[in-house]
Amino acid sequence: MIAIGDSLPAVTLGEYNAVEGTCAIGPKQIKVAEEVADKTIVLFAVPGAFTPTCSAQHAPGFVQLADEFKAAGVDEIWCLSVNDAFVMGAWGKELGAAGKIRMIADGDAVFTKATGLELNMTGRGLGLRAARYSMLVKNGVVKELNLEVGGGFKVSDAATILAQVHASP
Repeated sequence: MIAIGDSLPAVTLGEYNAVEGTCAIGPKQIKVAEEVADKTIVLFAVPGAFTPTCSAQHAPGFVQLADEFKAAGVDEIWCLSVNDAFVMGAWGKELGAAGKIRMIADGDAVFTKATGLELNMTGRGLGLRAARYSMLVKNGVVKELNLEVGGGFKVSDAATILAQVHASP
């Protein structure tokens, strides 16, 4: 499992942003190693877009505190889930995440598997998913990691990682 001090895996993910009144072409490929270079990123992962805790509690906290993250020196906030880019784009639109959070699709679970942060929900109709967590990443290196244990929602929230951002050198 990825740990503090490790680099993020050099994998390719997806992102889809539909712009009103235009013909959207996508999804766009996101090369993680290139996208995180020389940036401070807060990345949080959820087991699934449009799921109850993810939609009602986890993601909205990051939307609400997006300006505070920016003021604290965070270049980008990423929401990652093992969903396709179209689902992540639609969920981001519903959350009002445009300009605040990048909705990143790990459709094949390549990032999730490479980090060892998977949640096996086979038998419950959801298959392999990302565990619920948040992390602070500077220049591609993990500085903080808040992994939820047992399906809870206690340590990966926006306020917790924001406090860690403020405390980080």
